Amino acid sequence: MSIALVILAAGKGTRMESDLPKVLHKIGGAPLLHHAMLSASALEPERTIVVTGHGAELVEAAAQEFDADAIAVRQTEQLGTAHAVAQARDALNGFEGDVIVLYGDTPFITTETLEQMIAARAAHDVVVLGFEAADPGRYGRLIMDGTSLSRIVEFKDASDEERAVTLCNSGVICADAATLLELIAAVGNDNAAGEYYLPDIVGIANGRGLTATAVTCREAETLGINSRMELAAAEALFQQTKRRELIEDGVMMQAPDTVFLSFDTIIGRDAEIEPNVVFAPGVTIESGARIRAFSHLEGAHVSRGAIVGPFARLRPGAELAENVHIGNFVEIKNASIDEGAKVNHLTYIGDAEIGARTNIGAGTITCNYDGVMKHKTIIGRDTFIGSNTMLVAPVTVGNEAMTATATTVTKDVPDGAMAIARTEQSNKPGFARKLFSMLRAKKAKQAKG
Repeated sequence: MSIALVILAAGKGTRMESDLPKVLHKIGGAPLLHHAMLSASALEPERTIVVTGHGAELVEAAAQEFDADAIAVRQTEQLGTAHAVAQARDALNGFEGDVIVLYGDTPFITTETLEQMIAARAAHDVVVLGFEAADPGRYGRLIMDGTSLSRIVEFKDASDEERAVTLCNSGVICADAATLLELIAAVGNDNAAGEYYLPDIVGIANGRGLTATAVTCREAETLGINSRMELAAAEALFQQTKRRELIEDGVMMQAPDTVFLSFDTIIGRDAEIEPNVVFAPGVTIESGARIRAFSHLEGAHVSRGAIVGPFARLRPGAELAENVHIGNFVEIKNASIDEGAKVNHLTYIGDAEIGARTNIGAGTITCNYDGVMKHKTIIGRDTFIGSNTMLVAPVTVGNEAMTATATTVTKDVPDGAMAIARTEQSNKPGFARKLFSMLRAKKAKQAKG
């Protein structure tokens, strides 16, 4: 059976107190919308339709960044969830499979839960996702009759007996496309808010002799984000879950609560992560690598046996081969560091290729930017770069070559050669005492002033 997704992402999110559309606020380095799309993408949907409204252009761009084939439709007036789904009618034209309605501000629903809903659809016309709430509060209640869902009751309309029910409505619904659109067309807005509510389709379906049921999931999966505090709580939940998954997969974390991960962080078994490490998006760490304390990584790949940090920064395009050492206060950007090479102290390597077993001395800088263009530095294998070398790109240093300390390299260095480029030292006897005396006198005169 083909699957289509309709993801509701039109809300402004007033309680977020932000100019940014609610679904574009991030958890684990990715917009809420991407999280909602990520789990569902494993179902290989034939169509993904995102209903936008507030900040529509930004939300549409984010949706298509994740999935270039995503279809965006706009809800110009926010008249309720059923009205929002109705905006997808034209985009569903000709589609004959099942539709799952999701929410762009509900990031944690798993692929497994969605698969359970699809399985339940084989025996029922409408499937609703519910959860047992620790504190049901003002959630809508799912009223079951055995395995059949007889109706969804909003808290304000519920009797005392119905309010005692702890099975609550997540809002996520699955139904055949034609059935869903027919039921939505029958939803009215005879309520205090004058809105068209998606849960009303359950009562309409039962009235037409169709069947409805509920599938349940953990309450944490249904967490919706409406405020900054809820966003912070969701981030904490994401981090806790991601850390636990990695540890269970064999990753060593000395202080898990101090390690911060992104939605796409990949770390191999037996890798060791020291305290206070941040993984921004796009990082892969192979088995057996070690990331030392207070390092920050983004868009980087670290191979088996490599050591990074402490206090290192890997920026996008950093590619470290096996057994590379990147030390304290070193920054690597858009550069490949070949097997066994060492960049251990106070160094910037950008737009570069560093050969195998090469040693980069402290204070080295690849001068890659001329104010307009970026230029590349290439350093061969088994080369020694002396401390405080300035490599003015574009420039190449050959294999088994060397640069003397404090050299500024502006010309290519052949294989096996040593480059020395610094001015001759000149000592001026007594000049330091004379200069200090003159400066102190000047300072005293200014103080009397």
